[in-house]
Amino acid sequence: MVKIVGLCASPRKSASEYVTEQCLAAIREAFPDVETELVSVRGKKIAACTDCGYCKREKTWCCIKDDMQPLFEKIIEADGILVVSPVYVMTATPQLHAICSRMRPAMHCYPGMLRNKFAAAVAVGGTRNGGQETTINDIIQLFGTRAINIVTNESGGYTGGKVWSQDQGAEGAAADTIGMKTATDLAKKLAEVCVIYAKGKEALAAEKG
Repeated sequence: MVKIVGLCASPRKSASEYVTEQCLAAIREAFPDVETELVSVRGKKIAACTDCGYCKREKTWCCIKDDMQPLFEKIIEADGILVVSPVYVMTATPQLHAICSRMRPAMHCYPGMLRNKFAAAVAVGGTRNGGQETTINDIIQLFGTRAINIVTNESGGYTGGKVWSQDQGAEGAAADTIGMKTATDLAKKLAEVCVIYAKGKEALAAEKG
């Protein structure tokens, strides 16, 4: 079964978590056979990579003991990751940067672990033009650097989903019907790509016998 994780990078329960929930609901409606799960950084302790070299030297997981490893295992289990972040200083949250910095073991110790996964980016800003596009670009670079394939939006959504919360939390995000459509359309496209890819792998395996 294809699984999509909605990774909410907000440390608060507010607009970004609402957007993530709505995107996952849209996936379930369009693709009933796709499993979804919301994974939030809220309440979690995730330190940034210190470049100590332990993972590369020992060929194993990070030596920092916090909430990163259980969260990372959710990403490893998923076929697709819908990354939703509020805009913090025109970029994704520090928590999301910490997560991606701690993915080093997947690159240096377990190569290929992430190469068949797909990710898509949604940014939630308090103002209409408040850094959503730069945050989307930030997310794309963070996950693209980790060998994850990037799914972008249709014309009108450009590279990702962009929601304007008006600094009114979930209620403000819900009021931005245009922005919410860019996010939910992107979520459904991510699921579609993952489903097609999974079926393609099955067909290729059958062809090879």
